[in-house]
Amino acid sequence: MNNNRKRRYFRYPKKKFCHFCSNKMDEIDYKDINLLSRYVTERYKILGRKTTATCAKHQRMLTTAIKRARVMALLPFTVSRKLKG
Repeated sequence: MNNNRKRRYFRYPKKKFCHFCSNKMDEIDYKDINLLSRYVTERYKILGRKTTATCAKHQRMLTTAIKRARVMALLPFTVSRKLKG
């Protein structure tokens, strides 16, 4: 019997919560660019539910709001590349 083993304590991760449910937001406005830019990567890809910790209902609303903002040219579809001269 090896009694010299180090004990490893498991710590439960902090429970994630939906930002929209906690603020009781019924709709997500596509014109609110500051809010939408938090849920988009630097390459303007939409972040998933596990990363953003939103519920399924609000993730669907968030996705449609981001897509509407892209069509209205409030958010870019992708990062614009500079052409080499």
